[in-house]
Amino acid sequence: MKILIVSTFVPFIDGGGVFIVDWLGDMLRKHGYQTDIIKLPFHSYYPEMLEQMLALKLLDLADFSDLLITIRTPSYILEHPNKVLWFIHHHRGAYDLWGTMYQDIPSSPEGLKIKEGIINADNVAFKEAKKIYTNSQIVSQRLKKFNNFDSEVLYPPLMEPEKYYCSGYEDYIFYPSRITHHKRQHLAIQSMKYTKSSVKLIIAGKSESMDYLNYLNSIIKENNLENKVTIIDQWISQEKKIELFANALAGMYIPFDEDSYGYVSLESYHAQKSVITCADSGGTLELIDNCVNGFVVNSLPESIADVMDKLYYNKTLAKQMGKAGLDKLLSMNISWENVVQKLVT
Repeated sequence: MKILIVSTFVPFIDGGGVFIVDWLGDMLRKHGYQTDIIKLPFHSYYPEMLEQMLALKLLDLADFSDLLITIRTPSYILEHPNKVLWFIHHHRGAYDLWGTMYQDIPSSPEGLKIKEGIINADNVAFKEAKKIYTNSQIVSQRLKKFNNFDSEVLYPPLMEPEKYYCSGYEDYIFYPSRITHHKRQHLAIQSMKYTKSSVKLIIAGKSESMDYLNYLNSIIKENNLENKVTIIDQWISQEKKIELFANALAGMYIPFDEDSYGYVSLESYHAQKSVITCADSGGTLELIDNCVNGFVVNSLPESIADVMDKLYYNKTLAKQMGKAGLDKLLSMNISWENVVQKLVT
């Protein structure tokens, strides 16, 4: 069988939306399928979105493969007689983020027409699909709420989870992620003002905006947190990330209303580390059980600081919760065997 995986991407921006495409391609090839990947650059600048979507719609890939798997929005508008979606999110500014600070389309007559055009094009694409899988319950719920389409949750695994390990529980919380406002690294840093212990915070990931990075550094400076917070403004190597997880006290992932549980959560659990998240972080709540394998707290610096201190003062608790996180993964059958079987059959 010939399989094409198609997804959109933003050039020079790394992250889970890129990893899931590359990893799926590798796994399909390992299972004996002739597989190729097409990554299409797509700029989510609202005045140009509908034109870009039309260009995608005009691409004819039907004769190149027996199966088309599409992933990131709006790659799924491509036409193919055997199209399966592994749908990871809408263009959220036209859907669940409409009316929030993250809305990226204006509420003007022009903006409303663009929003309507995006939704109409999406609905046509969803109707064409033979099957729609999502990466989380929350994305399936959004798909049903906004477009009235049913879907099945198919959780994405890590590429090589067996490489993660635990060396101990040192004094730092590790938060690796793309550094951008909705990932809320600012909230993590603000929490450090309220910690009573000597717990530390390490943030790692490439910043998307110098303004946001400068804002983070200003919080550190204004609150004399230079000895408590470290920002590594770059994509660290996989080996370095695994090492930092291996020695961390816990992981942290506190985005605003995220589409999925995030690879950070998986990485933490495979390293037998608990995860700190927030009650409004979205998909993380499908994996993190409060006070069992992590902490789900209000998105307030004081609340986050409190659980950081709890873990610092009780390493036995940190170890127990980390082990419970790994047990949770094993119980959910988050594996590539399951992913390949679902997408191909």
